[in-house]
Amino acid sequence: MMEHSTLFPAEWYPQSAVQLTWPHENTDWAPLLDEVIPCFVSIAKEILKREKLILVCQNREVVLQQLGEGIDESRILFCEIDSNDTWARDHGGISVFENGDPVVYDFTFNGWGLKYPANQDNMITQYLFAYDLFNENVTIANLRYLVLEGGSLETDGKGTLLTTEECLLSMNRNDFLTKDQIEEHLKHMFGLERVLWLTSGYLEGDDTDSHIDTLARFCSEDTIAYVQCQDKDDDHFEELQLMEQELKMFRQMNGEPYQLIPLPMADKVEWEGERLPATYANFLIINGAVLLPFYDSPKDQVAKAALQYAFPDREIIGINCLPLIKQHGSLHCVTMQYPGGFVN
Repeated sequence: MMEHSTLFPAEWYPQSAVQLTWPHENTDWAPLLDEVIPCFVSIAKEILKREKLILVCQNREVVLQQLGEGIDESRILFCEIDSNDTWARDHGGISVFENGDPVVYDFTFNGWGLKYPANQDNMITQYLFAYDLFNENVTIANLRYLVLEGGSLETDGKGTLLTTEECLLSMNRNDFLTKDQIEEHLKHMFGLERVLWLTSGYLEGDDTDSHIDTLARFCSEDTIAYVQCQDKDDDHFEELQLMEQELKMFRQMNGEPYQLIPLPMADKVEWEGERLPATYANFLIINGAVLLPFYDSPKDQVAKAALQYAFPDREIIGINCLPLIKQHGSLHCVTMQYPGGFVN
């Protein structure tokens, strides 16, 4: 009997496409559309330079007008599907290879623990398979017995997963399961050898219960970039210091410590009296480049230099994400990548 093997590829694995779910007047972006659409356009254009774009939207013609001239339409895969919101990282399917075959895992998305309506977003991955996007050997796996969001998972592509207890053990997600049971599910589904759990770290204004992609990210098998707070007067100081100590204690498979690359704590951004969860950890790795959220701050360049060190062979491209964080997410949160071999 052949042994079953699953590969959960790292984000730097060659990609065939990235998904965006476009903002429209029936989302929470309604009063901010003029502000946020240019941000989505910037992200879309950078993706299209390097790979295909799956674009979930209400109206193809409206989006084409918003994208403007000079767009290679042939690289855009339009899917007119209803959506509640735009956070493709969390309602998007998660790509794996099972015995070498490409599979899209479809988990339940319940609005980060029933905080927001998600009935339409929860159907998007299933509806994508009605379109002629995927290669004929790509299948969808119904794993809706679990609530799981892409932003809560960081893989090195070699059997290690990095995540947070705050999110995966939160109420209203999978509270019928213990930590050990959740870990066993993750190992079985994703072909993992181990799970590294962070118990500390958070961002004020974050609705996700501390998604790992706001705090710490694999840049390679031996390197983790993370948010470092050095300001003792910042409310995050103690928690992020504890998180830094945890990361220093983690070991690679070979027993060596990880190379840790600190990213600056983003300058405080407030809107309507609330601090927003600005973070430089919410970058997206694509073919040949890394898209990095910028926040109109001198620290933007500090973060860019740190990531250039982490990704010496990739172009680091800053994108103004001040509009995005007004709805408590950033660049990585609005995207979901599909590895090579998945998309036509």
